[in-house]
Amino acid sequence: MQRILVAFGITLMLVGVFGLSYIWHFDNRDADSLSDYARIEFNVSRDGEGYVEGAVLSLWDYRFDRAELLPKAILFTDGAPWDMKATTKHTPPPMSGDRFKSENKLFVEFPKSSLKSILSAESIRFRFFYDNGQSIDLPLDNKELALWKRRLRW
Repeated sequence: MQRILVAFGITLMLVGVFGLSYIWHFDNRDADSLSDYARIEFNVSRDGEGYVEGAVLSLWDYRFDRAELLPKAILFTDGAPWDMKATTKHTPPPMSGDRFKSENKLFVEFPKSSLKSILSAESIRFRFFYDNGQSIDLPLDNKELALWKRRLRW
């Protein structure tokens, strides 16, 4: 009986260590670009004549911890910062089912004056913040940058 309890205890410790290391690694994941880190959508609105009226970035990030996004973001076009206010929504994990991840959504409307800078930018970085002090600062990859420019030109 004692061997069974010791084996069970060791098994629980190993599962806990590997589970916690996976959760920590996921919440502190490395990525080379914004689209590798989180799901993003860049949408452009146009007026009746087809001219660009504005642009909105939607970002979805899933985490195991309960950190929530702060309603601010910074866009860097070739190093020039554009401070922006954002709208955020945090959805904690459901109490049932097998999902344990929190969902964070961030919606940012770009200042109209920043859209010309996006069109001429060689590089774009986007920074957003969490209430636990963590900030994520990642560039757009070339494919995503080309997509943003194409949507603004069309």
